[in-house]
Amino acid sequence: MNQYFSQKVNSFHDRETPEEGTLVGYSFLINLLEKEYLQSLPLPDQLAIVTEKHQRYNTKYWQVFTKRHKPKDNIGSHLVFALKYEGIDLFLLKTFFKYSGERQIIELMKKEPTGQYARRLWFLYEWLMGQRLQIADLKTGSYVELLNSKLQYPGLTINSTRHRIKNNLPGVPEFCPLIKRTEKLEQFRAKGLSSTIEKGLSKQDKELVRRTAAFLLLKDSRASFAIEGEYPPSLRARNWGKAIGQAGKKELSILEIERLQHLVIGSKKLKNMGIRKNEGFIGEHDRETLSPIPDHISAKVQDLPILMAGLMETNRLLEKANYDPVLAAATIAFGFVFIHPLSDGNGRIHRYIIHHILAKSGYAKREMIFPVSTAILERIGEYQNILESHSHPRLDLIKWKETPDHNLKIHNETIDLYRYYDLTPQAEFLYECVEDTIIRIIPEELDYLKKYDRMSYLINEQVTLPDNKVDLLIKLLIQNSGTLSKAKRQKEFSELTTEELMKIEMDYKEIWGK
Repeated sequence: MNQYFSQKVNSFHDRETPEEGTLVGYSFLINLLEKEYLQSLPLPDQLAIVTEKHQRYNTKYWQVFTKRHKPKDNIGSHLVFALKYEGIDLFLLKTFFKYSGERQIIELMKKEPTGQYARRLWFLYEWLMGQRLQIADLKTGSYVELLNSKLQYPGLTINSTRHRIKNNLPGVPEFCPLIKRTEKLEQFRAKGLSSTIEKGLSKQDKELVRRTAAFLLLKDSRASFAIEGEYPPSLRARNWGKAIGQAGKKELSILEIERLQHLVIGSKKLKNMGIRKNEGFIGEHDRETLSPIPDHISAKVQDLPILMAGLMETNRLLEKANYDPVLAAATIAFGFVFIHPLSDGNGRIHRYIIHHILAKSGYAKREMIFPVSTAILERIGEYQNILESHSHPRLDLIKWKETPDHNLKIHNETIDLYRYYDLTPQAEFLYECVEDTIIRIIPEELDYLKKYDRMSYLINEQVTLPDNKVDLLIKLLIQNSGTLSKAKRQKEFSELTTEELMKIEMDYKEIWGK
């Protein structure tokens, strides 16, 4: 054991350290667990080392602490260091508790019976393990917040009189991802994006806003299918668009998710609709052997009732806590898609949940749906990376075998992989999409309709054409930078004189500025 306390490293898990240092906090626990019990663990985005120097700084992958920060040579000190400087990592803590047992916590509480970090670890052990330790309830001492709100975003505060702890975790034991308080997220939150869109829409004609919203609904529906590589008939896309338009009106529940799946799938129903009855994965099959090649493995079927109940309870808890709506949407929507509870339709319902939470919280006004799928489609590579950055490190922790029907069967306990993790990258990505939707996509669509209406008025003022031909003419002018090709004129608009067409093209350039 002593070699772990004194071991100096220049790299860890292929992450080169900024300088030679000693692993501390979670990096120490990961090293210990992997050397003694496990092959690998998913790494936090940042790990910590202590160096012999007196400079404290951060890099992308490392927090570098000075030698005065170095924990004592015992595991309890490293647990305290992790909570104090790195925040709470529920998955790593529970994994450590599983292998270390209760001894570390009991010893820590004997040494520091009223210590704030000892109490936090005691609470976390009982909360995560569902086990009451042989430690008497505290009768004195001030309450301390469990989660450091300077490091991570807290949820609703619920006092635990036994531990004299203010439990402010943004979730329940059955499902509780966490999000770090980063500079990027704080900048997004400070922009007041919700009020920005509200102010912008209040200045617009109501009929224009209504038409813009209707178009964006259909556009977002098509984008959500396109993300999945599907291009459904217009009627199916419109029906899903209508469902998105109702987001926020019904409570999120298992029954509601199953109803939405029927709308997503359309008339070609699956053999087993609703919550999965079989294991599942996202990926491919080997061309020759048909063996699964997973990019993401869905949660075990037997774990789905617990995970989905936890997802719904955390959603209710975040609503009560007035949790930042975009962070709440990231928590529940990405949590849903990582669990992957359905045989098909998970991706589209995952994006529907974003709409639902933003609408229900009042962040997105009902008269203007956020076309977030449109923003995601434009960032499809980044979106896939965000999903894979979560899934790929966890594949090595899931032990599975191929089934006769070329599916897979999971043989180890994996439930914690789907309920305890850091969602900071996903939250930052979603905030980027929300900002792009508010600052660019919605205003561009409003501007387009204004220009379209003006152009339509000028065309009708000069010539008499059916509405569908006016629409076609404007679209052809847009496609060809303001001019109508000779071929299109002869085929579609032979009734227009040269003078009429020249005037229309001049009007177009004046309106569109090109």
